[in-house]
Amino acid sequence: MDIEPLSIANLPKMAEIWEKTLNWQPTNLQENQFQQLYQLIIAGNRQINLTRITEPEEFWEKHLWDSLRGIAPKQIFIPGIDRGKRIIDIGTGAGFPGLPIALIFPNSQVTLLDSTGKKIAFIETVLSALALNNAKTLLGRAEEIGQQYEHRQNYDVAVIRAVGNVSVCAEYSLPLVRKGGLAIIYRGSWSEAENESLETAVEQLGGAVELIEEFSTPWSNSMRHCLYLRKVTNTPISFPRGVGIPSQKPI
Repeated sequence: MDIEPLSIANLPKMAEIWEKTLNWQPTNLQENQFQQLYQLIIAGNRQINLTRITEPEEFWEKHLWDSLRGIAPKQIFIPGIDRGKRIIDIGTGAGFPGLPIALIFPNSQVTLLDSTGKKIAFIETVLSALALNNAKTLLGRAEEIGQQYEHRQNYDVAVIRAVGNVSVCAEYSLPLVRKGGLAIIYRGSWSEAENESLETAVEQLGGAVELIEEFSTPWSNSMRHCLYLRKVTNTPISFPRGVGIPSQKPI
């Protein structure tokens, strides 16, 4: 896919907010890469439906900040994420949260999984444009990838955002995570009923709910949640179930 960069507005810097909320700030190189990523997404939107989030402040908050906020407690929950962890982003779409994660953790290996060939082709152009050598794409369905030897229980961290209900997300992600690893589910709203459903599903999948974190976004003050699931034992071979079954018949 050929993408012609557009002349567009600059993303906000937000140095104080990065520092206050994540105890971190991007380097000048990372700032430039974020801007280049933004330009590529906007340009790619002319050819394929990637995102409705295109305004600079909204893009910064909902695609960059939100992607990285999910792994903010990295020193507590993901020790050594900056030293060679294997990460998979399930249903990456336009590349979130996986691309920002790959940009700030160059020593980790990030796999960007999606079932839509056009989106995978777009991400390939982004990886080339940003010279991101620590990320690669994977075309396929999570139900099938989770049963493949080279991927099953092979990742230290799985991230999944805006893909199905919570038990579906757990079934997609936990089979891919090694024992002791972590699945991170990004959510908007959250309820007690969903919590009960999650605990039931996670127990069957060999995991445990380690933390449900509630926070608000810094620009629009929207409520967000991140669910941290620890893999405590091997996932039964019956999971993930066949293509379409998790969403049709959630655990």
